[in-house]
Amino acid sequence: VQLQASGGGLVQAGGSLRLSCAASEPSFKITAMGWFRQLPGKEREFVAAIRWAGGEEYYADSVEGRFTISRDSTNNTIYLQMNSLQREDSAIYYCACRPVKGRAIAITLSRAYDFWGQGTQVTVSS
Repeated sequence: VQLQASGGGLVQAGGSLRLSCAASEPSFKITAMGWFRQLPGKEREFVAAIRWAGGEEYYADSVEGRFTISRDSTNNTIYLQMNSLQREDSAIYYCACRPVKGRAIAITLSRAYDFWGQGTQVTVSS
């Protein structure tokens, strides 16, 4: 599975960005997709995830109420709408995909995912 992420950029604090991630595999081969972020020298941290079949959404406490994850099953794409951005949200954002035969691990954990996108930089200025 190849994942193509886009939509990052530079935005002022309080602003919004929308990230997109398109998967090369058809929807019936996906069980979940998620977004993680990482700062230099730090571990990758969970941001949001969505189950493909039922659409259940999961969020990190730090982004709950500000970020929204969604999916377009027709185009095998997920989105991350980020509102009220803060400087602390600055990071490289990675999308990830868990296929049908993926590990039975909570989708809030990075090791639940087999495939990762290339990352897109989000920078929030004060």
